Amino acid sequence: MIDPGVTGSARIRYLDLVETAILLTTDELSDLDFKIAGSALREMREAFSMFRPYSGLRKVTIFGSARTKPHDPLYEQTVHLARSLASHGWMVVTGAGPGIMEAGMVGAGREMSIGVSIRLPFETGANPIIAGDEKYVSMRYFFTRKLMLVKESHAFVALPGGFGTLDETFELLTLLQTGKSVPVPVILMNPLGTPYWEHLDRFFREVLYPSGMVSSDDFALYSLTNHGSDAVEEIQRFYSNYDSLRFVGPNLFIRHRQRLSDPSIATLNNEFADIVAEPIIRSDASRQEQAEGDKVELERLRLRFDKRSYGRLREMINRLNQLGEA
Repeated sequence: MIDPGVTGSARIRYLDLVETAILLTTDELSDLDFKIAGSALREMREAFSMFRPYSGLRKVTIFGSARTKPHDPLYEQTVHLARSLASHGWMVVTGAGPGIMEAGMVGAGREMSIGVSIRLPFETGANPIIAGDEKYVSMRYFFTRKLMLVKESHAFVALPGGFGTLDETFELLTLLQTGKSVPVPVILMNPLGTPYWEHLDRFFREVLYPSGMVSSDDFALYSLTNHGSDAVEEIQRFYSNYDSLRFVGPNLFIRHRQRLSDPSIATLNNEFADIVAEPIIRSDASRQEQAEGDKVELERLRLRFDKRSYGRLREMINRLNQLGEA
């Protein structure tokens, strides 16, 4: 039964969810279809509940191989990376398994770690750092697990790994490229002295780009580094002035902390006229944001974004941060 205190758009979404569930029972679905739908919904509910107490904290998801051993220099490099992130107030989210995932939790510590594992026949459960913690959830399906690894985080660091790591990284880049995810820092981090991600970057630039399968702007969606300190600096820099964004009707509102001067806004209009239908202007919070109390205290820019050039939008956020520092 729906809480009578729930009103507005939330009530509409609740009713839509109930209606969809009821309609599923009237469709000619197989037992397997019902099993998938029911299991996916149950584990998403469990994961949403697990993440809810930490919704106000920034999080970084670390991807990487489960096969990396503790004596591998990459393991220790990940420990140092996660320790530095945690010292800056970032919670570290991993798949809760061994290898790079365990190293991230060793570095962050149990208190600053969140685990979202996948149940596999050859893995017994979560690594000992997060096992039994309230900030841990186990999932049956890869697609629901990837949803939770991406949905709740504000930055991502991908370290070397196999098919699973590449799957997670490519899905993340696809979400960013198509605007299905808001802009976030994505750092492809090599182990010291080895060009793991350079091979992939070269493939993008020498095969996909000349063939017209990606645009030059797409390269702004990620960055490469060999050092954990550079990854932390990139994440911190991204949020140095920029806070978040939200679409309201045809308008995009970019929320930021430091008020921009008129010349700085003119600079943005001059450099990014190709992705906006109208000039970028300083703005108050929209009516919808005000009604919901959605970060109304922050400065805002309002623009008519073309909803296609997400690499360029990332470049605009970078420029916004530079102008804020100036």
